[in-house]
Amino acid sequence: MSESRFRGSVALGAAALFAALAGGAGCRRAAPAAPPMATPSVKLSHDKAPLGSPLDITYRFEVATDAHFDQDYTAFVHVLDADSELMWNDDHVPPIPSSQWKPGQVIEYTRTIFVPIYPYVGDATIQLGLYSPATQKRIPLAGEDSGQRGYKVGRLTLQPQTENIFASFESGWNTPEVADRNAMIQWQWTKKDATMKFRNPKKDGAFYLDIDQPEAVSPDPQQVLVTVGKETLEAFALPARKRILKKIPMTAAQLGTADLAELHIVVDKTFTPSARDPKSTDTRELGIRVYHAFVDAR
Repeated sequence: MSESRFRGSVALGAAALFAALAGGAGCRRAAPAAPPMATPSVKLSHDKAPLGSPLDITYRFEVATDAHFDQDYTAFVHVLDADSELMWNDDHVPPIPSSQWKPGQVIEYTRTIFVPIYPYVGDATIQLGLYSPATQKRIPLAGEDSGQRGYKVGRLTLQPQTENIFASFESGWNTPEVADRNAMIQWQWTKKDATMKFRNPKKDGAFYLDIDQPEAVSPDPQQVLVTVGKETLEAFALPARKRILKKIPMTAAQLGTADLAELHIVVDKTFTPSARDPKSTDTRELGIRVYHAFVDAR
């Protein structure tokens, strides 16, 4: 065989092999996408939220008619800035475990968060999904997939903290503290009577009080009284080692007509750590631990 005929044969053979490989690849079909197990959505109490303000988020999962959940999944909630960078999350376990969800059922619940005081204002995107705590694997849902089964479910405009009602912590408060492993978790202990002053919105609103008592101060729960002026807003019991969030209504009549309103958080029992533990050098008077105390009149 001449050299030219040999080269022609090699070229034809390579072309035939390429065609065969291409044809084989064309015959193989991509694996079908897994069917969505639910349709997620959220509803926000406010589409604009100043940094530090409370935000009610209602989560909704419409379970597919052919879906069967074999384990308890965790909901991951990512809040992203305009550059799709993660700012914070609200990952949580739904109050009804997903292993109990039924085909065609609608799961809906509301959570209140406080917008972190993050160095960003502007538009934000909310992504929602479900993942297995055991394998970290995310499951398919119906909706706009932003990638890796994180589904875009809402938008939020973050505003400067100055948009909130101005409030100051007056007497009856101990020095603010920060959690060792998470600087976003902060709190401030009250004394027996802690006072706040705030600009009177002169309209109906609410006082958000996010508190706990990590110590058993006495056999009985602490009693907490919240007043503004001469008006009692609410009185309630705080069990030991339980964190609670109270959303206490305030009317314009209760707030009065003065430009500044004064609010008191009073507890019936306080304690001193050094008196309870001889090894402690903490001589502070401690009432309850306050994570958030916020006046809202939006």
